[in-house]
Amino acid sequence: MLKFSDRAQGLPASPIRKLVPFAEAAKDRGTNVFHLNIGQPDIETPPQFFEAIINSNMKVLAYSHSAGIESLREQIAAYYQRLGHSIDQGQVLVTTGASEALSFVFTALMNPGDEVIVPEPFYANYLSFALGKDGVIVPVTSSIEEDFALPPVEAFEAKITSKTRAILICNPGNPTGVLYPREALEKLAEIAKKHDLFLIADEVYREFAYDSNEHHSTLGLSGIEDNVIVIDSISKRFSACGARIGCIVTRNAELMQMVLKMAQARLSPPSFGQLGAEAVYQLPQSYYDGMVQEYASRRDLLKASLDQIEGVVCPEVNGAFYAMVRLPVANSEDFCQWMLEEFSYEGSTVMMAPGAGFYATPGNGNDEVRIAYVLNCEDLKKAMECLKHGLIAYANRQA
Repeated sequence: MLKFSDRAQGLPASPIRKLVPFAEAAKDRGTNVFHLNIGQPDIETPPQFFEAIINSNMKVLAYSHSAGIESLREQIAAYYQRLGHSIDQGQVLVTTGASEALSFVFTALMNPGDEVIVPEPFYANYLSFALGKDGVIVPVTSSIEEDFALPPVEAFEAKITSKTRAILICNPGNPTGVLYPREALEKLAEIAKKHDLFLIADEVYREFAYDSNEHHSTLGLSGIEDNVIVIDSISKRFSACGARIGCIVTRNAELMQMVLKMAQARLSPPSFGQLGAEAVYQLPQSYYDGMVQEYASRRDLLKASLDQIEGVVCPEVNGAFYAMVRLPVANSEDFCQWMLEEFSYEGSTVMMAPGAGFYATPGNGNDEVRIAYVLNCEDLKKAMECLKHGLIAYANRQA
């Protein structure tokens, strides 16, 4: 009998994509599906991205430097300098998306059985990245009742063992939309320094901060410069998910040498994606301001709509473009699948990501879903109306 590794067989299916076959079947039946399951923005990618590729004078589509095209790394460093952080191009390594960036970092830090502490709910692929290295995600649970605020430092310290290698946060948060204040980051910095841990920050949603809230990067924390690793990407801020361009940013030279060896093993990041990325990193502040204003409007519409649906709990959302929402159902995966298989309202249905897949603690998130408000306000309003009627029909079905 042909055999597969325990590691591969143990990887969980993505809660974001596992219901795709049911969505495809719904479309085949003629049902319109509002995709709120995945963080794929519908805002157009800046034309400068495509223009840079079209106007390139390349005669051969060659490998780039394994760390990324030098001029792109310079543009990324300049971007961080505009944010007030002293970063140079040697402290930037370009990756094939933020996913590869985090995979490289986990490989550099984790031996089999080593642990990374993560507040849950968390981006589901963190679990797969860790399991792929025979590592362990150790969750610290946050609650919807407290708007998924960062748990107290004592909860993190209680989880630290001899196998703990890092604390990982996503700020602003996917899937919660929480934006951590500077005071919370400083407390994590104290723990990282005290216990000689790395502090990994997934900051791909950095610009998505609402209601005059300010994003504070871990790069701005003092006294733990060598402990901080930032994961970043062009996917969200430039609506360029398919480019697959991310990066690792760190002042830790030894770590950078280690991940460079991994980058050399995979040869180079995508050349066309790097050309486009270099162009969009030069966009003015007005681009970011317009994007954030649009998403703030979507957030407001989503929150107002959900607050009007009986039994639904939507926490305050002040960053990213997700909301982790409690529904009046016992099993959100069953409900999400039912919405795609059996329900439509005015010819449409809604696809969401079941909440349990964003938790490592068994039993958590069974009545929650992640909603990505990546659709324009008109479609988002229709999707919320569809969800409202779906919940009513599902309750009547269960009665």
